[in-house]
Formats: sequence, C-alpha cells, structure tokens
Amino acid sequence: MSRPDDTMSAEDRLIAKYFRPLATDPGAFGLIDDAAVVTPAPGRDVVLTTDGVIAGVHFFPSDPPGGIGRKALRMNLSDLAAKGATPLGFLVSVALPAGTDEAWIAAFAAGLGEDAKRYGCPLLGGDTDRTPGPTSISIAAFGTVPHGAMVRRSTAKPGDAIVVTGTIGDAALGVLLQREQKLGPRLGLSDAMVAFLMQRYLLPEPRNALAETVLHHASAAMDISDGLAGDLAKLCRASGVSAEIDAGRVPLSDAARAAAAADPALFETILTGGDDYEIVLTLHSERLPSLRAAAKAAGVPVTEIGRIAAGEGARFLRGGQAMTFARPSYSHF
Repeated sequence: MSRPDDTMSAEDRLIAKYFRPLATDPGAFGLIDDAAVVTPAPGRDVVLTTDGVIAGVHFFPSDPPGGIGRKALRMNLSDLAAKGATPLGFLVSVALPAGTDEAWIAAFAAGLGEDAKRYGCPLLGGDTDRTPGPTSISIAAFGTVPHGAMVRRSTAKPGDAIVVTGTIGDAALGVLLQREQKLGPRLGLSDAMVAFLMQRYLLPEPRNALAETVLHHASAAMDISDGLAGDLAKLCRASGVSAEIDAGRVPLSDAARAAAAADPALFETILTGGDDYEIVLTLHSERLPSLRAAAKAAGVPVTEIGRIAAGEGARFLRGGQAMTFARPSYSHF
C-alpha cells in the first residue's frame, strides 16, 4: 500500500489508512481508481445483492463499531447464501456525522476486514461521505453461481417440504432486551441467556457454509431478515403457492423458549420480529435426508417446519388453530 502524503485529502488518507488494506483483490486496484473489475470464472453468473444499516433504525448508536461493520457485511452474505452463491467481493458506502471519532472508524474497518477475510469476500471499492443525519452504511455484495443455477424465491412447488436453518426469533428478543434492561430478569432469563440473545442481535451468523447445499437441494429459498412469517409469505406470493407451518416445530433456542414460556405474547415477536438472517428453503421431500446429512457435515442445524401447497398465503398453526399476527412482518414503511 502506498504511504499517505501531504497532497492527499483527509478523506483520501482515511481510505488509504483504514479501507485500502481490505481491498485485497487485484481488481480493486488498491482503491486508487473510480471503479473495480471482477472476472467470474467461465460458466458462472454474478449474483448481486445490497443491504444497508442506519443508526437508530438497524443498530443502536452504542453498539460496538466493529460489530456494526461485521453485521452490515453479514446481512449481505446471508442473501448470497440463500441464493446458493459463493462470495466474490463487496462495495461499501459509509456516511458519517461530523466529528466522528477516528477510533470509531478504525474499529469499524477492523471488524469489516475481519469478516471480509473470514468469508473470502474482499472489499472492491466504495464511497465515504459526511452526513448531517445518523451514521449510515450501505453494502453491495457480489457472488457467483453456475450459469442459470441461482436459487430463487419464486420456484417453490406444492408438496415441497419447508425447512429453516438455525433458530428463529433470537435477534428480535435481543433487540427488546437492549431497549429494556430489566426485561431479562422479569422474564426469569439467566445472564447467559440474555447474553446469548443480545449476541444474536449484534452479530448474526450467515449460513454461507450451507450455500452449496442450498444450491443443490432447494427448489426455492430466501434469507429471513424481516421475520419468518413475513418472509415466508413473500416466498409464497412470488411462487404463487401457499404454506402451512406447524408453529410448534419452529426451532427455538433455549433462551427464546424460556422467554416465550414466561410471556406467551413474545411468541409472535419470535415469528415476526426479524433480524434472524437464517435461511428458509423449500425442497422435494425425497431430498430431505440428503439435505440433513449435508447440513450436519457443514455444522448448520436444519428443521422441517411445514409443507408447500396450492393456494395463497402462509398459515401458522398452533394447536390446530391458525395464528393471526398484529404485524406479520418487519417493515420500514
């Protein structure tokens, strides 16, 4: 990396010091150009996705900056995983309020770089700005799949099994605990349970280890960012099908199960709250044993929760009765 000199602006020095070390792909040109070049392998398509986070909307201003950087990237990696894509690289645009401490920037870039290396997804370029509003970070990530093989949300078929990865609702409960410090003790949660739920909000675990399995098994898939109930409904609308879910089979962590037992109203939050960054996928039921074996080898838990059928909408059944939700999905509008 070239050494910053006196002819560089403060913005150029910031980029050179904190972000250029993340741009390890040759096509990034060390972040000294206005654009980057990526060349996918022959016979592969480029998959593109973008997601952003804003202080006060997607994260608390007091959240650790390194975790904010990692979460922003992981949100996009989760999208790539649900498409069966292998990460290729990403662009980042950062808008910071005047007076942002350089230590904050250093920690943010360090966290971002840690996960860029961990997931094999180098920085390719981006933009830095000052904003009169809150801190805003936007990432566009790129991945590759074999030509024509990207897993879509519009290709679920009646008779398909519905499967989710991991556990559902932890992050939504973590947000509640962050907002109300006395909620954990009131629910009878141990300190370890509170810490677990908070960590699931602060740092999601994108299921990129399962991307190839999704690619070869799923008829349709998407990542769960706005809540299982709402995102499954989106998949059903796109595919022109319906879904029937046994709510009792939705996988919960011990902490989430304890919270819902103490306050049954929280079960709706678990199903609709968002920020899970797990994958919901559909597949032919005959492929379930193969999926389970591959997921076990990848170290990712998977649970069958229902079936795709003809019709419209996604129904969650509890004790044989259809559930209704006051707010079926997280929405910005």
